Amino acid sequence: MDLLTQDEYQSIAAGLTLPTGAFIDGSFRPAASGNTFETVNPATGEKLADIAACGAEDVDFAVLKAREAFDDGRWSKMHPSDRKDVLIRLAKLMTRNARELAVLESLDSGKTIYDCETVDVPETIHCLKWHAEAIDKIYDQVSPASDDHIAMVVREPIGVVGLVLPWNFPLLMLAWKIGPALAAGCSVVVKPAAETTLTALRVAELAMEAGLPRGVLNVVPGGGAEVGEPIGRHMDIDMVSFTGSTVTGKRFLTYSAESNAKEVVLEMGGKNPAIVMDDAENLDRVAQHVVNGAFWNMGENCSASSRLIVHKDVKPELLDRIAHHAKQWNTGDPLNPETRMGALVSEGHFNKVCGYLAQADNIVLGGKAEKGFVEATVVEVPGNDATLAREEIFGPVLSVIEVSGFDEAIQIANDTEYGLCASIFTANAKRAIRGARMLRAGTVTVNSFGEGDISTPFGGYKQSGFGGRDNGVHAHDQYTQLKTIWIDLADDADEAVA
Repeated sequence: MDLLTQDEYQSIAAGLTLPTGAFIDGSFRPAASGNTFETVNPATGEKLADIAACGAEDVDFAVLKAREAFDDGRWSKMHPSDRKDVLIRLAKLMTRNARELAVLESLDSGKTIYDCETVDVPETIHCLKWHAEAIDKIYDQVSPASDDHIAMVVREPIGVVGLVLPWNFPLLMLAWKIGPALAAGCSVVVKPAAETTLTALRVAELAMEAGLPRGVLNVVPGGGAEVGEPIGRHMDIDMVSFTGSTVTGKRFLTYSAESNAKEVVLEMGGKNPAIVMDDAENLDRVAQHVVNGAFWNMGENCSASSRLIVHKDVKPELLDRIAHHAKQWNTGDPLNPETRMGALVSEGHFNKVCGYLAQADNIVLGGKAEKGFVEATVVEVPGNDATLAREEIFGPVLSVIEVSGFDEAIQIANDTEYGLCASIFTANAKRAIRGARMLRAGTVTVNSFGEGDISTPFGGYKQSGFGGRDNGVHAHDQYTQLKTIWIDLADDADEAVA
């Protein structure tokens, strides 16, 4: 899709009709309390809309309607090919409305229109299509049994699912969860982040237009205490899939333990290492990958390469090249297609990132923060024990740690409570494979930054999460139950003779 001009995007933004109500049982409605909360444009501080501020009563109603939809089979028992057709229609409707969704996403989150147009919206649509196409291609199994038995292992949708979304990739994380959940036949109750509600509401509206039955996809806006916790504690929700901070994710384990022992899948934080060894080839290309990994989406990315672990022999040259490429990551109006980094999502998060910058003693590049925008920043730290090397900043800050060899680099990379992603840059194939196997992370890239693609499972080790994986056919597992059906084929006459 060709990008428009800044003026054209601003014109589209001015003409948008913003969704503001909760979406429950196929229609928009106010919160039961009548309360609302403001959603603002983080790039300007201007109010976009007043959104329904839901609470436990709204969660109860959404779960009730989701359970009715699941139990009567309007979606859960629909033929797999028919479910596929509905989700394909949704993907087509989103394609027709892609530009509107991109502008809506940029306004609500501070993300650049460049990223929304070229990455977030296309990947969201691709994700939904991919899972839709998988619906009628995932086979059940027959176990090896005797001539007197057949044992079938079948998948069944788990039931009513709570999906709790982060604010950093509102559309894409929505697709990562509703894609496999709806493909499996579940009914869902979605809690978008309070900072970024608008696109989830718009997608729910498009889903109804695509033919998704009432009650199957419900979106309940509101805060964590008001909506997230009631979802986590609800006795009639069978499973929760959460993406967000490690602190918040752990609470869902408590909610589950204190309610109905619902299944919980967690995808949480990361402090992801990028290891650059002394034999890494083409340091300019390495620098581009490191910069992209650290500053893409303003560093508001759980898989961001926020720790650069670099061999002392190549560190000076690599830092020079990183500085060259990082200067091209300018901040500015997110609706300007020339802008590479937009605003941080909220004033509170901006202040948090600024607090980390205040602790930086050796800023190599950047460091300027003003009115919600933070420059691409490179900081040298004395070692892996420094706060900037251990805590997830979730902003455009790259911490640099010098090492003298391969074993030291791996040890430092693994010295973290997280284990989401990692990367290693080396020309030695054996070292690359050994390093990838030794790194305690769910995704390891070699000579590149990345997260794989829709076909590869995404999730972490340690406190980066557990319980399941997003993406790939593996994502369908978390939304299904396995059932064994054992059939006795023994002939009654033979048994009588015996």
